[in-house]
Amino acid sequence: MSNFFEKTDLSRNEAENIISDTLKKCDDGELYLENSKSESIILDDNKIKNSSYSSDLGFGFRAISDEIVAYSHSNEISKNSLKQSSENLKSTLKSSKGIYNHAIPKSNKKYYENINPIEQKSLKEKIEILNNVNNYLRSKNNNIRQVTANFAGEQKSIEIIRSGGETLTDIRPLIRFNVSVMVENNGRKESGVFGIGGRQSYESYLKDDNWKKVCDEALRIATVNLDSKPAPAGEMKVVLGPGWPAILIHEAIGHGLEGDFNRKKTSAFHNLMGQKVASEGVTIVDDGTIDNRRGSLNIDDEGTPTEKTVLIENGILKNFMQDRLNARLMKTRSTGSGRRENYKHVVLPRMRNTMMLNGKQTQDEMIKSVDKGIFAVSFGGGQVDITSGKFVFNCTEAYEIINGKIGAPIKGATLIGDGPSILKEVSMVGNDMMLDPGIGTCGKAGQGVPVGVAQPSILINKMTVGGTKL
Repeated sequence: MSNFFEKTDLSRNEAENIISDTLKKCDDGELYLENSKSESIILDDNKIKNSSYSSDLGFGFRAISDEIVAYSHSNEISKNSLKQSSENLKSTLKSSKGIYNHAIPKSNKKYYENINPIEQKSLKEKIEILNNVNNYLRSKNNNIRQVTANFAGEQKSIEIIRSGGETLTDIRPLIRFNVSVMVENNGRKESGVFGIGGRQSYESYLKDDNWKKVCDEALRIATVNLDSKPAPAGEMKVVLGPGWPAILIHEAIGHGLEGDFNRKKTSAFHNLMGQKVASEGVTIVDDGTIDNRRGSLNIDDEGTPTEKTVLIENGILKNFMQDRLNARLMKTRSTGSGRRENYKHVVLPRMRNTMMLNGKQTQDEMIKSVDKGIFAVSFGGGQVDITSGKFVFNCTEAYEIINGKIGAPIKGATLIGDGPSILKEVSMVGNDMMLDPGIGTCGKAGQGVPVGVAQPSILINKMTVGGTKL
């Protein structure tokens, strides 16, 4: 854990006094200290194109009165910078008459180790693996025209100091390993991308040459796409595969269940608490307690312990994801969902690992029930309107379903709909729930945070598919 007061003229006691004085008439707030170290190493076109290392140290000072948030941040931890931030906050909230809320529950549960993954392997070892990736893939297929692979690692130490000296700490490791392959045959070029990651060391993911599995999957996707034909268009049944396709749930439904959108009544779900919003058998949770997962947290960025929050249970809307501010204003409790990209940003209610839980059907039963439709295995980019829940997603791997059988791979398929409607069109929920490979990043209000998704296979009875073949 970083000692944030070791190389500064600011003592911990002085910091605590400034914090308590600043927040004495506020409803909430804290000093958030952060020390992050990160690296990125990229191989492209047979050579190492980039190797970077960076570190960042700073604080964010927040004061809250009613629904007004005053925020000040600095990359200098010093007596002067903290005093200046304090004056800025007081000036913004000079008429504040709140009562500071000290209620932060405590937990000793840990969901990842206090490690620095950057130091677990030497730079030489990482470069050697990237070169091995390149050689391995090019030896497997003569149609490969480009290989890109990269490591990205991070360790983030945080300390949260609240009024009265209450202190909460966390050390968060994070890694990603990605491989992208482009193949060409008869003048046609297609790509495949695959990656893995989580809150562990590189070694945990890449031991025993596990990196070859990542390479094989990226190459498989690329070669499948080489054989693809134009996607059909129209309204049809859609089977979503397990794991990564849950990004649709994350985007089209998950954001609509975040507390701020519902407090402000801009979410399609804001007035539906306790009502049926999905088919029976659909249960969706947001879980920050899964060991070593990308979206897991010991505590959130306000210090609240993470939890498993049931959002929708058997089709009934049960909860929203809450930070402390929105929970207080909505007269409920924080779900440990207060997150920020770093010390330069304010806290927002955000997802962690968003998952649809298992049902009872098999994927095979779903496929057999479809006369004409598509089987979507993986998604790329998409767009979502939070207010309406309307979305458009691009399929990066998909297949036609004809007479109950998986057919040829298809290219150019987009899934179009809205989250609230799609939830009610789910007719079968599989028993094969799978977590995503651990590479997701969620964007909101200009902030990116690491997240995870999971789901079993599901059958959607009616969905608009955009394609190039009518």
